[in-house]
Amino acid sequence: MTKIVHPYAHRLGILRDWQSRWFAGSAKKNREFIRTDAMIRQFLTKRLRGSYVSHVEIERSQKDLRVQIHTARPGMVIGRSGEGATKLKKDLHQMLKSMKLSSVPALHLDVIEVRSPESNAAIVAGMVVESLEKRLPFRRVLKQTIDKVMANRDVKGVRIAVAGMLGSGSMSRTEELKRGRIPLQTFRADIDYAQIAAQLPLGKIGVKVWIYRGDIFADDASRPKV
Repeated sequence: MTKIVHPYAHRLGILRDWQSRWFAGSAKKNREFIRTDAMIRQFLTKRLRGSYVSHVEIERSQKDLRVQIHTARPGMVIGRSGEGATKLKKDLHQMLKSMKLSSVPALHLDVIEVRSPESNAAIVAGMVVESLEKRLPFRRVLKQTIDKVMANRDVKGVRIAVAGMLGSGSMSRTEELKRGRIPLQTFRADIDYAQIAAQLPLGKIGVKVWIYRGDIFADDASRPKV
């Protein structure tokens, strides 16, 4: 078996917190909550494609369900006069009602802006996917994206890997570009990771992004645990 582990899961409870936070209390509720969370994330991933969504956090209380969408383009999600957020909340509530849950919770939707998109792996991967779907040369896309990311003073290292039918070739291959350090096995290393697939005429192209933002020590309470 491979020894590679997910950089986010590797640091859960150390630098990272869970993105779904609730307590079920019974096996039936546990199954229902997991299925609901998966459906919500699948729905938002499809609906907000191109909105540079970093991640989605889900919190539950006894009767409430709070969904927090972290995005670099909050205006696209909220819409003019809040119409987009209202329609999104209505569609989410309709989806929950159609799932035949034991009880439909009161839904709350929060849209939170990501202040530094160039240091966020999911948003950087979204930028690469957007450029690849516009049929731009992949090597130019990788180089320009890495230059843009390294211009951010919080970033100490970045690695981007793409795999698939690159450059309209007849055979699938993998290419990657790296700059700086990516200490994957260091627990205190603040490494953000994301993987997204670009949809192209010849098939999918997978995009993986690792971003190293320095080390977090026990006495450094100023750094966010996201």
